Amino acid sequence: MRVLLSEVMPDANDILSRVFGFSVFRPGQAEIVDAVLAGQDTLAIMPTGGGKSLCYQLPALCRDGLTVVISPLIALMRDQVRGLQELGVAAGALTSGNTETETDAVYHALGRGELKLLYIAPERLAGSGTIDLLRRSNCRLIAVDEAHCVSQWGHDFRPDYLRLGDLRRALNVPLAAFTATADAETRAEIIKRLFDGARPQIFLRGFDRPNIRLNFAVKDSPRKQLMTYADARKGQAGIIYCATRARTESLAQALREAGHNARAYHGGMEAHARRMVEELFQREDDLIVVATIAFGMGVDKPDIRWVAHADLPKSVEGYYQEIGRAGRDGAPADTLTLFGPDDIRLRRSQIDESPAPLERKQADHARLNALLGLAEATGCRRQVLLSYFGEASEPCGNCDLCTMPAKLFNATTPVRKALSAILRTGESFGAGHLIDILTGNSTAKVVQRGHDALPTFAVGRDLSRAKWQAVFRQMMGRDLIRPDPERHGAFRMTDAARPILRGEAEIHLREDSIARAKDGPVVKALVSDEDAPLLSALKAKRRALAEEARVPAYVIFTDRTLIEMAETRPLDMDAMARISGVGATKLARYGAMFVEVITGAPPQTQHPQRRKLAGRDAGELYDDLFEMARRLERGADGTGKLLTLSPATLRAISETRPASLEALSRIKGMDAARVERFGQAIVQQVQAE
Repeated sequence: MRVLLSEVMPDANDILSRVFGFSVFRPGQAEIVDAVLAGQDTLAIMPTGGGKSLCYQLPALCRDGLTVVISPLIALMRDQVRGLQELGVAAGALTSGNTETETDAVYHALGRGELKLLYIAPERLAGSGTIDLLRRSNCRLIAVDEAHCVSQWGHDFRPDYLRLGDLRRALNVPLAAFTATADAETRAEIIKRLFDGARPQIFLRGFDRPNIRLNFAVKDSPRKQLMTYADARKGQAGIIYCATRARTESLAQALREAGHNARAYHGGMEAHARRMVEELFQREDDLIVVATIAFGMGVDKPDIRWVAHADLPKSVEGYYQEIGRAGRDGAPADTLTLFGPDDIRLRRSQIDESPAPLERKQADHARLNALLGLAEATGCRRQVLLSYFGEASEPCGNCDLCTMPAKLFNATTPVRKALSAILRTGESFGAGHLIDILTGNSTAKVVQRGHDALPTFAVGRDLSRAKWQAVFRQMMGRDLIRPDPERHGAFRMTDAARPILRGEAEIHLREDSIARAKDGPVVKALVSDEDAPLLSALKAKRRALAEEARVPAYVIFTDRTLIEMAETRPLDMDAMARISGVGATKLARYGAMFVEVITGAPPQTQHPQRRKLAGRDAGELYDDLFEMARRLERGADGTGKLLTLSPATLRAISETRPASLEALSRIKGMDAARVERFGQAIVQQVQAE
């Protein structure tokens, strides 16, 4: 049996008791402290509330020199430094939120060698003087908090975390990385980027937080649902996460009017206002913070009793991170997550509009499917959540579905109908068009493509449009289908769907989700569901061009112009030129790129003279005259002297449309020989058009 350093080093146990006030380590802490004390590179994945910070703070007090802690948020750093100073530990932080006096005090303490822990943001690593400062300060250990931020696949990616590998090599000291949120793929990326692919000591301490109750609900008057939820927990500290800044403000105001102590928090607030909310949340036992995800990473308030999501989070990792802020003291805590079709549409569009490469978008759609699977779970939610992170568990008895099991029905037939419609339309369409086919809605698009003649046309009339949307949502949650970002959100079947389609397997879905789905008033959207993925792709292209040119996105094209592109789908430069807002200069500069987004292939290259006629009747005449000139370039019998018409001459003829040989002869480039060779054919073509 291996003896732990933390068991034989009196300093460690003495400091644990004397400084931190704990008589024993929490489960899993001792082994991690042991590895860090021994100077081993370490990666520890521990549940939120499992005591990660102590696993680097305690070794920092046992070891010589300075421990630098890389932390992603000012609020987190200030909170931890304040807590350490209350314990009598020499700790400081260098952040953009410091006052000049605070910064001077930290530099003086570093110069005198008094600090044991220095917290800095990853952005400071971009400064050339940071590494020299840490060398001079006798840095002997690097601790990385929220290490999942290094993962470009993760929900909290911070580009400056990519510099941590360089910092480790430059200082040549051990590195200890900590996070509560890392699936297998994210763990592999952390190891690659922080440890150069070398194998650190890995501690996987489980993701289960049995004291947290998990609840999900479909949106039905969400403001009322949240107010009722908060009313039942009045006097308890809680967090409500919202997708938009505006919603945090309006919901916080509604809570205050209802008698709650509530504050909004988002990234658009002034730094001093955000700091005030952070400090109030630490001091006041009944404060509700209504926030975007800008609030909370690393929040160390132990007695948050509940966390609610007004909107569906971005991923399972994000959801786990955010609910993990509740019940860090181990006492019972509660969570509620509201979700609906609009949330899913928003999250899909955010993925499609991002500048990420195709592989990343596909992975993000799969992650969103996993979150839908949790929202539309048919059994214990904790089992579904833990299985996502690779853990097996028994039913928890402490989630809404354990308390009140969902009623299921055999959905094999409707799912097979949906899969058949996807397959028979070439996996080229999203839910809107597929539901039109299944319900027998003869839209112009359905008829134009001949889909009203498919065997699956109208086979799903027994379900309403809203109920079919619920079926498709659960199919995505079971990862039977995924939107394909390469084909503007068209559904592709996964391998898991094929046995069901072939009749080799059955599938059961939640009856309550289908029964609750009702066709309500149509929500006014920028474009139809069918065109939304293409609009997202066009916006992604616009964003990339705007960032490259360092101009606002609307300078490239306005939303109105992109909406018209998404709805009319111009297939060539002529059609693109007819879009409102696409002038000659923008057509020449951007037209081909946006046609390629729409069609998947670049348009045929046009001569600049022809491109100037794009979208005009003169362009069609130019094409006809060009073909005619090619036929007659060696005369009607093909044996004459070679004569050609220049693009500039063809353009002039197309624009002026000469009705006689005399008028034609006045056009530049039309000498006597060319009038004789081409004149009669040109005049006839002009008159014909």
